[in-house]
Amino acid sequence: MKKLIGTAVVAAGILGSLAFMSCGSKNEMQLGKTGKPKVTFMLIDYDGSPLTGEHASEVVDKMTEYTNTDVEFTFVAHDSYEEKAGLALASPDDMPMIMYAQKLNLGLIDAAKAGAFWDLNEFLWDETKYPNLSKANKDVCKSLTVDGHLVGLYKARDIGRMGFAYRTDWAEKLGIPEPKTIDDVYNMMKAFTEQDPDGNGLRDTYGLAMCKYTGPFDIMQTWFGAGNGWVEKDGKLVPSHKTAEYKTALDWMRKMYEEKLIAPDWAVRGTETWQDQVKKGEAGIFIDVIDGSRRIWDYLVNNNIPSVAKEGELAGMTLVGAINGKTQATAGYNGFLLITKAAKTREQVEACLHYLDKMCDDEMLILAGYGLKDINYEIDSEGFLVDTDQKDPSMAKSYSALNQTQCFIPKQLVAAKPAIKQTERKYKELEVIADNAKYAVFNPALSYLTNSESYAQNGAILDQLLSDARTQYICGQIDEKGLKDAFARWEAVGGSKVVEEVNAQYQANK
Repeated sequence: MKKLIGTAVVAAGILGSLAFMSCGSKNEMQLGKTGKPKVTFMLIDYDGSPLTGEHASEVVDKMTEYTNTDVEFTFVAHDSYEEKAGLALASPDDMPMIMYAQKLNLGLIDAAKAGAFWDLNEFLWDETKYPNLSKANKDVCKSLTVDGHLVGLYKARDIGRMGFAYRTDWAEKLGIPEPKTIDDVYNMMKAFTEQDPDGNGLRDTYGLAMCKYTGPFDIMQTWFGAGNGWVEKDGKLVPSHKTAEYKTALDWMRKMYEEKLIAPDWAVRGTETWQDQVKKGEAGIFIDVIDGSRRIWDYLVNNNIPSVAKEGELAGMTLVGAINGKTQATAGYNGFLLITKAAKTREQVEACLHYLDKMCDDEMLILAGYGLKDINYEIDSEGFLVDTDQKDPSMAKSYSALNQTQCFIPKQLVAAKPAIKQTERKYKELEVIADNAKYAVFNPALSYLTNSESYAQNGAILDQLLSDARTQYICGQIDEKGLKDAFARWEAVGGSKVVEEVNAQYQANK
């Protein structure tokens, strides 16, 4: 049994669990050992012995006092968490009030439909009670809905993490301004390929770094208006490959390949070579996560790679982000927290949410991220945090497991105060990622795909079919008829059923 909540377990236990819990008093509030509201939490034991060590009790006491909550943690080994979570959800005696999940799979959806979780829409948007959590991104929340109920509270990741970047010194040498449009990008790629940007007198460079991972194509498609996997058109949700904009994007990429603006063998290059293409001066543009481009920049600076444009200066990267006013949004989260019906009353749900909200305050972000002042970290003369635990990573066992209880809404740890002093390159990365959020294109079908039985059964096959056809078309291995034939196969092996199921949900939610 390896699904987080196996369907068989749900069928056997959820309804009985709910009947058991309906007997609770409407105003019942469980209290913990210190007399504060009690919350129970199931989390993953990644490293063995979480919240142990010389200062663990001090950390927990500080958390308890700050949040005004007694928390009883159950830690389950990583390799058995999925099975234990499924069994716990089917048993009223073992069910925690809050539990972690990585993915909203069919088992969890079955549990949600059986009423195993509270609809957080009834609580979350109260700005007075939950000043942090109420700032959750509603587009991200859509992907954690079942039958219109918000069943999960996401653990935030940057929405605007994807974007465009290029070798600054190459552009300076050739007199190319920062690209804003698709044509600007094409012109830069062509110049980086044909105009000897590194000045060695050879034609040995390419515009764009590419490898067999095709994520950059997903980002570039959004520039053309093809959406992020799916797009809304004429009141319906349409897979991107069925749009005219998608075909325009593919033709543009095919032209890029034909003109050798990317390496001819890109489709068989390993991912381990990808960033190296820019680091070693083979290619000048990198399209992926902005922090990947910043890491290339770090390499250029840390290894004293000289600028080809200005003597005495180092090479660098310009982090742009969106092109043509668009970039691909991430899912916006990495796992999520469920409040189960083990919280028997609305008051208990509010106690859970109060705790989760307080854990998003700077004080708790720092406690869970860095531990105790003058024990796990220090503050330097400029007011920056210095992480002293790096000398002894085992010290983090006293506190690090607490970050599993944090949603990072509305801010990530890096934005909490006091902060670790960052390089100017890191600050630029954070600035671009934050700005990208305004232009990030979400997948409007994400939550509906999660609830699509046909996609759950055939999604991997369908996605791979489209990915293969795109690569083959870009590389000239199939023509337009071959592309249309691939799309027809997609329909025949379950794609048309997925479209039907997605739109049935979409119309029902209007």
